[in-house]
Amino acid sequence: MTRVACIDIGTVTARLAVADVEGGRVVRLSKRSEICNLGEGVDAAGRLSEAAMGRVLACVRAYVGIARDAGAQGACCTLTSAARDAENSGVIEGELRALGLSPETIPGQVEGTLTFLGVAQDFPGRRILVADNGGGSTELALGSLGKDGALNLDFVRSVDVGCRRVTEKFLSAAPLPSPDDLARAHAFVADAFAPAVEAGRLRAAGTDGAAGAAPEALVVCGGTVTSLVAIDAQLEPYDPARVHLARLSRERVGELEALLASLTVEERAQLPGLQPKRAPVMLGGAVAISELMAQTGFSELQASESDLLFGLAITAAATLEGEPSPVSWRPEMRPLR
Repeated sequence: MTRVACIDIGTVTARLAVADVEGGRVVRLSKRSEICNLGEGVDAAGRLSEAAMGRVLACVRAYVGIARDAGAQGACCTLTSAARDAENSGVIEGELRALGLSPETIPGQVEGTLTFLGVAQDFPGRRILVADNGGGSTELALGSLGKDGALNLDFVRSVDVGCRRVTEKFLSAAPLPSPDDLARAHAFVADAFAPAVEAGRLRAAGTDGAAGAAPEALVVCGGTVTSLVAIDAQLEPYDPARVHLARLSRERVGELEALLASLTVEERAQLPGLQPKRAPVMLGGAVAISELMAQTGFSELQASESDLLFGLAITAAATLEGEPSPVSWRPEMRPLR
């Protein structure tokens, strides 16, 4: 059994997983997550701010200590959409190297593949569409995971739609969004998703435009969808066991979006099930998921607590053990000192 630590730094959250992996399967995984908002202002400025980088570095410094104390044999560190977009991402990469990590800003194709690998562990043999809705982008991946663990991916694409990006473009100018603000946000998301849905033949079986090998299910991961499930169930405290694989209808997602749109950020922060720090970007994320369901024709989604970290743990363990990786990319592993 191999114990690995995986740190993923997204546009909104910085996350740590410490996982035990055996035979290419994660047998135990514990996660920590902190909202650091690395991508704050990146869509407009094209740069990471000093304040945002400072928040992330303080968080990751603590994560390194936690992983070391947990006995992880090695650690990897990935950065995603915000770092891809920022012209000065090399600055934070240098600071992370000073903490003893080997940070890698991964392409959207790799991000989507790793996420699919993690999510599909719960759907062996089924053809599914996985959507990782983050702060700056949404990764869409269609395929299946064989019962022998072989990954069969037909389509992976990263789309520049995320809760922070949508919020900063359309939903942050006033305490309450106007109908026009919401309409423009929906139009932006629809225009971004439509080419990927067409190119990947991502529409649900039985809907107009669905191909013969249409996905059987839509599985969504990321902080927006897990928060929507938690708000819907009024989960206090948050219970990942009740969120994982929970279902939400397209109608219910629309109702939750309408609820969020009717509240100020301060009022949203009081909703049972929602982390107060996520309140500013929650409506933007709900718009993205609502429009994704409309574009793909799915009447229902399943939320997944498995995600990029899960897939990253599998590939990290394979790297340490010198075994073949289930994907064509391998993380750079560092021993924790």
